[in-house]
Amino acid sequence: MATTYRGGRGGGGQRRSGGRNSGPSNRGPMPAPQVQAPAVPKSVELPPVLTVKDLAERLNLTPVDIIKALMKNGVMATINQELDYDTAAIVAGDLGVEVLEAPTILDEIVQQEEEEVEDEANLVERPPVVTIMGHVDHGKTSLLDAIRSSNVAAREAGAITQHIGAYQVEKNGHRITFLDTPGHAAFTSMRARGAQVTDIAIIVVAADDGVMPQTREAISHARAANVPIIVALNKIDKVDSNPDRVKAELNEEGLNLVEWGGDIELVPVSAKSGEGIDDLLTTILLTSEILNLRANPDKAGTGVVIEANMDRNRGPMATVIVQGGTLHPQDIVVAGSAFGRVRALFDDRGKNVRAAKPGSPVAMLGLNEVPEAGDRAQVLPDEKVARAVALQRGRQKRMESLASTKSAGDILSQIAAGETKTLHIILKADTQGSVEAIEHALTELNTDNIRVDVLHSATGSISESDVLLATASNALIVGFHTRPDEGARRAAEDRGVEIRYYDIIYKLIEDVEVALSGMADPVYEEIVKGHAEVRQIFKSGRINIAGCYVTEGTITRNDEARIARGGQIVATGRITSLKRFREDAREVATGYECGIVIDGFNEVQVGDVIEAYGQQRVR
Repeated sequence: MATTYRGGRGGGGQRRSGGRNSGPSNRGPMPAPQVQAPAVPKSVELPPVLTVKDLAERLNLTPVDIIKALMKNGVMATINQELDYDTAAIVAGDLGVEVLEAPTILDEIVQQEEEEVEDEANLVERPPVVTIMGHVDHGKTSLLDAIRSSNVAAREAGAITQHIGAYQVEKNGHRITFLDTPGHAAFTSMRARGAQVTDIAIIVVAADDGVMPQTREAISHARAANVPIIVALNKIDKVDSNPDRVKAELNEEGLNLVEWGGDIELVPVSAKSGEGIDDLLTTILLTSEILNLRANPDKAGTGVVIEANMDRNRGPMATVIVQGGTLHPQDIVVAGSAFGRVRALFDDRGKNVRAAKPGSPVAMLGLNEVPEAGDRAQVLPDEKVARAVALQRGRQKRMESLASTKSAGDILSQIAAGETKTLHIILKADTQGSVEAIEHALTELNTDNIRVDVLHSATGSISESDVLLATASNALIVGFHTRPDEGARRAAEDRGVEIRYYDIIYKLIEDVEVALSGMADPVYEEIVKGHAEVRQIFKSGRINIAGCYVTEGTITRNDEARIARGGQIVATGRITSLKRFREDAREVATGYECGIVIDGFNEVQVGDVIEAYGQQRVR
């Protein structure tokens, strides 16, 4: 039988089935070969960053499958779009795949650093990094002023240094790098961070004041960092200075001075007149020579961020102490979870530098965000590697934050139960170092039932979003060396949000302490008001009335009372009835008789002693 169709390509009207290549009409079409798709793996290793296409290949799926899975989670992506580890893990988890973290470039970098052994031939002398520490107002900044011949103190509110600064001076052809760390207790964490990168610690002690609390803290941080200590005995030119007393106090703190047979150098100085400054610098260089400080300048630069802030005109800026290698403009740098290409380097005087060698402090521009003080800065081969390392570190930081949130579950439950009172604070400051120092100081104010909760902290001006957060959480906004923008100011006025501004740390802490004291529950202590001896029992219906003689103090109606028998407490209750003869009495004093009825206790006996007591507020 023939089959015909119309409209063939050549316009032919008929075609006959059958012919040389045609088979029987009942054979039907040949079945297509079946190709079985690879099974989705049970587990997969994922790097910190990968594309949609890479994820599809690892899961034996098509990119379309991955894009659909992302859309279900509210993520729109293309085939070449990069996904972070968390997003990729969610997609894989939705498909029933166990996710493992693959070894990353960060692991390789850390391992290389641990295994790296410097060739002695490549090591050259580097400047010592010196930290100046001590009690508030003992003259740390003034001493540094005298060393660098510039006036820093005059620009500081209250003459108190507010953030870590780094400066370099030269003496006899040798350079010395100074970290100027504040002396107030609120900056304890910053001093500790300074000691992490320092080689020598200068403890400044005023000759007229002696060893104070922050002096002891500074000594502890220097010892914890295991660095040599040099004592700068400042203000020796003052009339009431007493060097011998100060030396004795230092000896009590375990600082055995060289002149007393110990190993701690003490240099008398006057920041005001400049006396002893050369001797101090010479002592630093001699100590540095003994330490034999050396580093290899001919490798990729590494260092530590000691300060970071958002410059309104130039973007994120980080102050870095270079510890090894050399840092250049155009280097690719990762610092914590921040990364970028170095656009410019500035020394402590604001001049552009073409290279920062070991021991040098430089301000660095070019990172994509503000790093945290204490982050390790490192030059990496290319931007892709730096970005991967930064993303992984950012993920680690988020995981640590989540872990700390979980550990705070007990606190949150106490707050919900009304057992804990909390002062919510939103903190904005000009630098990351100030943020961390204030947060540390505020946590020191926490007690068992009152807490300071810093809901949000960041560098920069106070924004409208900060005001909205404060409105939603009934929080106080604290600005340190920063002010609100116009939108935030209007929003705060409209919503009744309080914003407090501070230039000095300890004033901020004092105000928060006052606020906390107003939140504290009043504290009471028990006081014994009087004693009465039961000498007779009277009956009034079913009630036993204790006929008593007040032997001490005063018995008052409605007082709480304890009944003692043979030295043992047999009952407690409230004095509901107090009479003198047949008349009701409000109180009965020592030496008078009275009748007492104790609520809930009717087994009073002759010889019992009734002790009246109450609560007195002490704070």
